[in-house]
Amino acid sequence: MRVTTASRPFRLAAAAIAAVMLLSGCVSAYLPKAQSSTSKPTGESVIATLTPYYGQVLKWSSCEGGDFQCATAKAPLDWNDPARSSIDLALIRSNSTGTARGSLLVNPGGPGASGYDFVRDGLTTAVDSRLRQNYDIVGFDPRGVNKSSAISCYSDPAEMDAFLFGLSPNPFGSDAWIADQEAASQKFGASCLQHTGELLGYVDTMSAARDLDMLRAALGDKKLNYLGYSYGTLLGATYAELYPGKTGRLVLDGAVDPATTSFEVTKVQAAGFESALTAYLTDCRTSSDCPFKGSVASALKKIRALLSSLDASPLRASDGRQLGSASMFTAIILPLYNKANWPALNELFTSVGKGDADYAFELADNYYGRKGDGTYTTNSSEAIIAINCLDYRTTSTEASLRGEAAQLIQVAPTLGAQMSYGGTSCARWPYQSTRDPGPIAAAGSAPIVVVGTTNDPATPYVWAKALASELQEGHLVTYRGEGHTAYNKSNQCVNDAVDNFLIQGTVPKKNLTC
Repeated sequence: MRVTTASRPFRLAAAAIAAVMLLSGCVSAYLPKAQSSTSKPTGESVIATLTPYYGQVLKWSSCEGGDFQCATAKAPLDWNDPARSSIDLALIRSNSTGTARGSLLVNPGGPGASGYDFVRDGLTTAVDSRLRQNYDIVGFDPRGVNKSSAISCYSDPAEMDAFLFGLSPNPFGSDAWIADQEAASQKFGASCLQHTGELLGYVDTMSAARDLDMLRAALGDKKLNYLGYSYGTLLGATYAELYPGKTGRLVLDGAVDPATTSFEVTKVQAAGFESALTAYLTDCRTSSDCPFKGSVASALKKIRALLSSLDASPLRASDGRQLGSASMFTAIILPLYNKANWPALNELFTSVGKGDADYAFELADNYYGRKGDGTYTTNSSEAIIAINCLDYRTTSTEASLRGEAAQLIQVAPTLGAQMSYGGTSCARWPYQSTRDPGPIAAAGSAPIVVVGTTNDPATPYVWAKALASELQEGHLVTYRGEGHTAYNKSNQCVNDAVDNFLIQGTVPKKNLTC
């Protein structure tokens, strides 16, 4: 899940997509089986205005070099007025390598992350070989995202650069600085409305969950089988609340607690990233190339001093951008998502310590999907803000912002300041929020598996425990380890628990710890 802090999008997506390995020799046993070019909808009874959507026939065609099939589905712009107008939803499918028991829809998180790209670029990261054998794996871009009817907020990528990387001339946290953040967000929101139109007000998670049920029916599945990572767990839980009787086998990995407020989300994440940074520094001290000497506590103080110094005196990169504390913070948290990426932090702190900002921007650009030519690969940064502003209510005042900032610094002395003042992002957004945070019980649903990692910085373990207890049929699987999300990237215990549930319907034993 991504939230906004200090007017900057904060990505909490699933694990980084692995590179696709090239195979040589005989590979026919691993290729997906041929499948019909159309999907037969379930034919279930719905109100007349929804029939064109639930009864639509998806037309699949070979795409992405012939390795996948793609289709476009129609969804109502406004589910409360389905006849008014429609939007497009982009789908990509990898056909089962064995006998398919139906479709498994996957969502990588965000909000705003592309499920289409997730399946296309990282199929073997999204799901393992057992799931690929038993299911047609379907990735989709939610409304507002990427290849679906998408949010757009600028005509020149330089405008996005200015919003993401621009620096206020005023001291961090001052009245004038807060006013600058609110003005920048208001200008950005107005630009999003200008370029997107009324879709901007209909990209909330509730609408996306209704899309999910329509996709289920159009794919021909009487019940939804679903694997959601990070923010995708909120989407999956929302679906279960709306359609408990249509839940098949749902796995929610890297859970978001739907009962948390926007600030509570940020506060728990601040503690999570502080913990992950501490774990990195503890590990760093055992390596010869660690840029820090002395204790972990002294290293944390040095990082805090570095962030403060960048506020006072930003570093200029070779492309002219200035590295302030916000962009440095982004560069720090990206490698913290996955322990395998911790060595990048050694290079980051070493290079910045020498006055070189280029590698920091390389990491920040990777985080935002910015290419070397200054263009952006997806609209994920725009989508995260738009979706979060509809999903979380903003009632911030200058006094409350300062009080929240003090709390964040208390729970995360090193990184908390850079995660503060997030309430400025949606204060003047063109549309009001539509979701009231609260626990989701999904009474009457089938069993739902929730996976939590004990030191997940982005979706902390306390959220997984909370969601599993809130769900009437929640079953918690705990992975003791580091990193964001656990399935297909931690150990065989987690993989077996998820696979056996999705394939055989076997509910993991109570309080399973891997």
